[in-house]
Amino acid sequence: MKILFAIQGTGNGHLSRARDVYPELAKYGDVDVLVSGIQADVAIPFPVKYRMYGMSFIFGKHGGVDIINTAKRLKLFRLLKDIKELPVEQYDLVINDFEPVSAWACKRKNLPCISVSHQCAVLNKNAPAPESGDPMGKLVLERYAPVTAAYGFHFKAFDANIFTPVIRKEIRELSVTNNGHYTVYLPAYDDETIVKHLSQFPDAHWEVFSKHNKEPFTAGNVLIKKIDNRAFIESMAASAGILCGAGFEGPAEAMYLGKKVLVIPMLTQYEQHCNAAGAKAMGATVIKTLDKKYYDTIRQWLEEGKPIAVNYPDITEEIVAKIIQTHAPLYKQKQKIKDAVSVGI
Repeated sequence: MKILFAIQGTGNGHLSRARDVYPELAKYGDVDVLVSGIQADVAIPFPVKYRMYGMSFIFGKHGGVDIINTAKRLKLFRLLKDIKELPVEQYDLVINDFEPVSAWACKRKNLPCISVSHQCAVLNKNAPAPESGDPMGKLVLERYAPVTAAYGFHFKAFDANIFTPVIRKEIRELSVTNNGHYTVYLPAYDDETIVKHLSQFPDAHWEVFSKHNKEPFTAGNVLIKKIDNRAFIESMAASAGILCGAGFEGPAEAMYLGKKVLVIPMLTQYEQHCNAAGAKAMGATVIKTLDKKYYDTIRQWLEEGKPIAVNYPDITEEIVAKIIQTHAPLYKQKQKIKDAVSVGI
């Protein structure tokens, strides 16, 4: 069986999850990997057949998406060309982790596309949602990568086809300690803003992994480091707590490691506000932005925050097997019909 595994390359969570999903898919056939997007910092330990520009949201430096830079870097004609030319019809199964090129290519050719993502779980009616609605943000999330079937991951199994997070093997194998520091990953804020605010808590030692600086430096009690996967996860494992954006994989991994968690959703980013609602339901602390008006909440989190205890068993093999058993026969039937037509039956 030929499988196309298409992965979103904006942010690091999709590629981190793919590290564990790919080997399970490979048990069932030949897997070609497609990655689109330009905002990831995680290396991929398997071959990539298709690297595409895709459609990425560019992180800003003040807590949100850089709308102007996102618009400037959108290459619409290239996106449409990639959608038109991607040979999805050559595959028996298309597995999609919130990746727009393969999703729209399948839709254009009326072919099935199976979502294995966090985003489809966010869109489930039973998943937590922010108190203030965002119809436009929800619409973008729904239309970004259309699929025909969905298997989602969330902080909790809120519905039948929603599963607990894929915790990558390298996280599961970490030795968990508490050296007293706090690990920080806030890609939507620049280093100057982070240092300005975190330095107001001199009794805390902050290890910040920066998307905006390649050279490490220390400013008082704030250590700025360049992004490095191994260094980051080891810092998390040895930390007292994690301060991060309201993505999915980062908070989920912090919960799995038994850390206290403080999340800040990106401004005007509907999915992250949904994630923040979900994380809060699990016991995480949530603030709207990195600002002095939330200093009391941060201080309370530092002094009184509690580690979050979760049970996230390794069920990646089980999920992939369920997808193959459910959807591979449909592809086989489609192929039989195609073969019959080609020989004139």
